[in-house]
Amino acid sequence: MEIRSYRAVFDLERRIYRIDRLRLNPAGVPVRGIVYFLALLATIVLCARTPALRAVANALPWYLVYIALPGASAALLTVIAIDGRPAHLAAQALLRHRAAPRRSVGLCARRATWGAKPGAGWRPPEILLLPDGSDARVRRLRYTGPGAALVRVAHDRSQSPVLRLVPGRSRLIVRELPNAPRPAAGQVIALAARARLFTVSR
Repeated sequence: MEIRSYRAVFDLERRIYRIDRLRLNPAGVPVRGIVYFLALLATIVLCARTPALRAVANALPWYLVYIALPGASAALLTVIAIDGRPAHLAAQALLRHRAAPRRSVGLCARRATWGAKPGAGWRPPEILLLPDGSDARVRRLRYTGPGAALVRVAHDRSQSPVLRLVPGRSRLIVRELPNAPRPAAGQVIALAARARLFTVSR
């Protein structure tokens, strides 16, 4: 005989075999069944006081409503075992499962602001990256004034001939000179309003 768990041997159900001199069922009455019977009886008494069920309770014999119905239901609940668990524990697990959120994030309930559709993800907005000139090369950049730009590498500047005739719209192009020596100090380029600065790397 193979015993997979000691709980199957020592987990004995408590039963009542006699009350004083009154002998009950030879197999005994489970204590859990008596608790079920009392709970169902209290529920029926409370429900019978409501106007909707009062007429139904008065139409049936009292022994059928207060004895037979809770007794049969208690016997049925005593026999029922879902996944090895008694009826009250199984009902508690089912209610907890129904009340739990359908979707979870990080073992927590998913917030409504994270997206209404299943599978929808959050994406960060585009990040604006402005190089500070500490790299080994000049990055491509387009800047519209007013403002100022500090250039610390060897370069040459040229103005676009297309926009020279347009008033208030100038275009300055800064090209890096890769073979020229690095200047000792940087040069500041001031830009007027609506002026554009373009950098060209090697």
